[in-house]
Amino acid sequence: MIPYGRQDVSAEDIAEVVAVLQSDFLTQGPAVERFEAAVAEACGARHAVAVNSATSALHLACRALDLGPGDRLWTTPNTFVASANCALYCGASVDFVDIDARTLNLSVDVLADKLDKAERDGRLPKFVVPVHFAGQPCDMAAIADLARRYGFRVVEDASHAIGARYRGEPVGTGRHADITVFSFHPVKIVTTGEGGVAATPDAALAERMRLLRSHGITRDAARMASASPGPWYYEQVELGYNYRMTDIQAALGASQMRRLDTFLERRRTLAARYDRLLAGLPLQLPHQEAWAASAWHLYVVQLADGARVTRDESFARLREAGIGVNVHYIPVHTQPWYRRLGFDWGQFPVAEAYYRRALSLPLYPGLGEAEQDQVVEALRRLLS
Repeated sequence: MIPYGRQDVSAEDIAEVVAVLQSDFLTQGPAVERFEAAVAEACGARHAVAVNSATSALHLACRALDLGPGDRLWTTPNTFVASANCALYCGASVDFVDIDARTLNLSVDVLADKLDKAERDGRLPKFVVPVHFAGQPCDMAAIADLARRYGFRVVEDASHAIGARYRGEPVGTGRHADITVFSFHPVKIVTTGEGGVAATPDAALAERMRLLRSHGITRDAARMASASPGPWYYEQVELGYNYRMTDIQAALGASQMRRLDTFLERRRTLAARYDRLLAGLPLQLPHQEAWAASAWHLYVVQLADGARVTRDESFARLREAGIGVNVHYIPVHTQPWYRRLGFDWGQFPVAEAYYRRALSLPLYPGLGEAEQDQVVEALRRLLS
């Protein structure tokens, strides 16, 4: 089976992890700081806060920006459930903005129309969470313009997009968002096993997220309610969480970050090769805006209307042929939990139409050209 995604762990990565295992620190030590510094440098961020998952990073971003009961968060239905769940964790409500049929990202035009109506109804969101689907950046400058006009905060879900570029700058600088979240799951561009980072240009937001990731506990005398009686003393000053990343994970991530450019170049080469080899088949290939450089976390095709097989039949037959295709994503609003909140099929038709046609093809740095040819040939036999 050729998987749709796979980590690339080198001997150097393993050596870095072993060095941590032989050191005095296994968790929340110097390796975490090295990893945070590597991510901050790569994405042009002033501050980076490492945690145990991107889901945790989204939650901390919401908490740091004081999302709470009575507030509203809007995101795209074409994402993993965590992009919406982070609002529910804080007691806020969720709504969705349909996608652009070309980029598959949140549609700026639909967002503008929805904001105009929400302003008239007195129901504006406090947060908008754009998601850089498959590594393709959203039009963040346009979203930031709307944020200034309507007064909402922006948390950029860049879980797919470490190393992507928007208008010549790395995703994550914070130029157009309050906080940017990255994921380091094994199928992502860089892995820490499980892990996430919240990047921000705001020192106060970074400091609050650091506090919240570790139970809300501090040893900083300036934050304490009482004078410290000794070096053992600490105080819990907020209700936080155990969202810490281990040094074991961080050592792997810091080592992997040294190969970020290599990973990206290989993914871009494979994506361009897919573009050439799949041309002429009844497929809609990924669209790339001229002002963006995707990180190519995913290579997603859509079966053309009138194709001789359905998406579901294609999925089954490709899996039988040893091609580990996948589907990204089932629209969040159609999940049973969200249907209990009042959402249903038919509300976001562009995302739903995309879902019914979508297939994620294998794409990862270790994918060989012969394996890629096998994927293409299987698709050609299926669709021709």
